[in-house]
Amino acid sequence: MRLSVLLSLLAAPAFAWDYSASPICTLSHATEKAELTLTYNNRADASYAIEITRKDQAWPNAPIFMMRFDGLRPSVITTDRHVLDGEGQTLKVTDRGFGNVLDGLELNFIATAKSGETMLIFPLTGAAPAVRRFRACVASPEI
Repeated sequence: MRLSVLLSLLAAPAFAWDYSASPICTLSHATEKAELTLTYNNRADASYAIEITRKDQAWPNAPIFMMRFDGLRPSVITTDRHVLDGEGQTLKVTDRGFGNVLDGLELNFIATAKSGETMLIFPLTGAAPAVRRFRACVASPEI
C-alpha cells in the first residue's frame, strides 16, 4: 500500500516547501487539499505552532490529533492539545519543542495528518532543505 501511495504522489503536481525568517521563522507547504504552516515565535513566548488548514471542509472535532511520518525515520506523534479555529477549517497545535515534528518532516517521504476519520497526506519531497533553513532560523539569536 505504501508503494501505491508513493507512486500516486509522484504523479501529483509538485508544490514547493517555503521558508521565511520574517517576521517570524515560518515553514509552509500547500497541496490541493490543505496548507501546512509551521512557525516559531521567539518574540512572544518561544513557542512552535503547526497549523493545517483544509481547503474543502472543516476538520472533525476529535479528541486526538496524530501525525505519522513514513520513510527513513518513521514515527508517530499524537496529542489531545489541538484546537480548531471558529469555522473548524484550521487545526492548530502549539508546544515549546517541535524536534520530533522537524525530524519527521526532514527525514521522511510522507507525512499523514489525522483527526477522527479525516486524513491528509503531505508529500515531503523537497522539505529537507526548507526544514534545515527553519532550524537555522530558530537557532539564530537575532530572531
